[in-house]
Amino acid sequence: MDRVRSAFNNMIKSERYSRFTLQPAEDGERHVEVKLSDDATDDAMEVEGQAGGSPSFRPAPLHQNRRHLFYVVLVTLLIFVTGYLVGYVSHRKPQVEPVNPVSENENRLQATPTDYAPSPEIQLDWKDVTQLLSQKLTSKAFEKTLRDFNLPRRSAGSAEDMNQANRIFDEFKKLEMDPWSDIHYVQLQMPDSNRPNRVLFGSDVFKPAGYLAYSATGKVEGKLVYGNYGRQEDLDVLQKKSVELKDSVLLLRSGKISFAEQVDNAAKKGASAVLIYPDIQDYKYLADTALYGHVHLGSGDPYTPGFPSFNHTQFPPTQSSGLPKIPAQTITANMAFGLLQKIEGPESDVSSGFKGGFKSVSYSLGGSKNITVEVNNVLVNKEVHNVFGIIKGFTDPDRYVVLGAQRDAWGNGYARATVGTSVLMELAKAVCEMVEKDGFRPRRSLVFASWSAGEYGNVGATEWLEGYMSSIDKKVFTYISLDGVVLGRGNFTTSASPLLYSLIENTMKEVNSPLGLGSVYDMVGRKNWEAILKPMAIDDPAYPFLAFSGIPSVSFHFISPNTESYSYYGTSLDNMDHLNYQTNQRTAEMTAVAAQFAGQMALRLVHDHVLNLDVSRYSSVLYKAVVRVYRRINQLLRSGQLKDVSPNWLSRARGSFQRAADDINRAIVNTDLSDKEACRILNDRIMAVEHTLLSPYVSPVETPFRHLLLGRGSHTLASIAETNDMEQLHIQLALATWNLQGCANAMVGNIWDIDNEI
Repeated sequence: MDRVRSAFNNMIKSERYSRFTLQPAEDGERHVEVKLSDDATDDAMEVEGQAGGSPSFRPAPLHQNRRHLFYVVLVTLLIFVTGYLVGYVSHRKPQVEPVNPVSENENRLQATPTDYAPSPEIQLDWKDVTQLLSQKLTSKAFEKTLRDFNLPRRSAGSAEDMNQANRIFDEFKKLEMDPWSDIHYVQLQMPDSNRPNRVLFGSDVFKPAGYLAYSATGKVEGKLVYGNYGRQEDLDVLQKKSVELKDSVLLLRSGKISFAEQVDNAAKKGASAVLIYPDIQDYKYLADTALYGHVHLGSGDPYTPGFPSFNHTQFPPTQSSGLPKIPAQTITANMAFGLLQKIEGPESDVSSGFKGGFKSVSYSLGGSKNITVEVNNVLVNKEVHNVFGIIKGFTDPDRYVVLGAQRDAWGNGYARATVGTSVLMELAKAVCEMVEKDGFRPRRSLVFASWSAGEYGNVGATEWLEGYMSSIDKKVFTYISLDGVVLGRGNFTTSASPLLYSLIENTMKEVNSPLGLGSVYDMVGRKNWEAILKPMAIDDPAYPFLAFSGIPSVSFHFISPNTESYSYYGTSLDNMDHLNYQTNQRTAEMTAVAAQFAGQMALRLVHDHVLNLDVSRYSSVLYKAVVRVYRRINQLLRSGQLKDVSPNWLSRARGSFQRAADDINRAIVNTDLSDKEACRILNDRIMAVEHTLLSPYVSPVETPFRHLLLGRGSHTLASIAETNDMEQLHIQLALATWNLQGCANAMVGNIWDIDNEI
């Protein structure tokens, strides 16, 4: 190298050359310095005398020298090779994985389009995409996957749960989906093996195997009262019958509302404990079947409300406001039959709907005999893993739709966990293959998530949402739940954000009916298709995404006709045989249809230039909610109970929302879809709708479900329309009005376009 350098220096010293150097002066200007060889001094002087003073250089002919030419070629090659090696090393992808999993997850969530190289536009049209998807999601493939993911037990945080998580991680890795894990340390409540829960009624002593997680513990005694399903209207019937509810033990049958809502309603009436059983009218299985569930009126780990249960986080000593303060316990149908035979008290009216399936009992309301309930559940610390894989988009990779499935279950959990996990994995394989082999280029990313501790109230999913609350709503534009997608055959129901109603309708028209006649849209009835839209329940796996994080979400279920729920949930009977019975031995076929339905929704959301979220579908929902408030306030004003309050401000805010929605729809029509930046700006406006409907005025600790229309709490329009507290109504009306106006402002996009008149 020294010899080459020396030869090169000798060569350039023997020839004239010039180099222009820009040197900054004190005044900020840059001056040109011309350096020439000694032979060129005269030429340089000549340059200075040229008009304008601009430097020029005309080199003299070079002296030809073969040796010098050889070294020039050699040095040029050396520089080229060196530059190539430096460029390769500097641009090569790092092979070392990040050490800190939390930082790794944050980096994935914070990725921006500039982190990725430009990619070609999508080459497949929508018809090609749907055909490819249906070809890959076959019943034959699901027969194998359903067998592979079927486990006899899979409780959250157990060895089986961890093995399943590792297997999913490895599958994502084989598919090159850049998998990662999200680890949480949560508190789960379980029965104490040394001190079983008990129910004592006279000489009868029951020791039920089932239980309700997050029940209050202790031993209480009270009058036994039968309260049907424990709904508000049921408890009102008891009070009209002069049955005392304070300090009573309520016997309720399972169904209609969640366990948590049943216990919460009972506690508000002053009950001291709750017993819940599956009545044979609603549950057609063995009368000694144990029942499992949870009674946390919320989601996530109730001992870290509003913040994630990462191991390194310093937790304040707080509890969720949704934890019940009274004991609650499940009993079998046989145990309930023994209690109902001896309960005594006034009989229920036939019109009340209190009578169940036991023909030999009168379903008396009780209130005369004492019963003792003893709950000894204990808190157990568990490490749970959520597992993720990603298929990155080619235009906006930092925007993604999430498809998620619960992995754990109380027992076998075939419909609850096996089916959803199978759909998750087969969809991941299908889309990966479409990208790798078939030329599919999704504009946005797809994230596939396997959650743990779902049986305890969507713990794994909620802890993830809490962990990335500040950024996740700006990245995730839709969540699709895969839990319970197959519960039977012959009917279809769904719960979703209104933003997704149009997408659901169009997908129903495109997916073939599992009955073999037309589409799913034809199966449910073209004229009455909206009858399949159900309000999203608090225990729905998609609910925390929608009402807590402000992410448009959907859950759907293929189900048997004339049924509202899957009766084997929360029991040891949730197995392959019972689901096969419900699907007429066509579980694999039904699972393939469900996968196509979820897949088409997801791919539509990442395929189109503009997000397939219809803001106009919120108009009627919002109108109905505002009208209820408007009428309620006018009624209170006429009666003199309320003064100096006008509902007009809320009505004007609704008008602002409507104008903003119309403006978005006009922008969709007028936007040049080939302009990526314009499409991104428009999509950001659409993404703002759901999140800005979350109330910024309530605490996620006290009121986690902050959605103005679909949440739970005094801040919601539904609560404002029902409250009897005039001071509270006045305050909440003002906050709700500005919450809605703020949503309209966010939808406009540019601050100078905002209409300041509410």
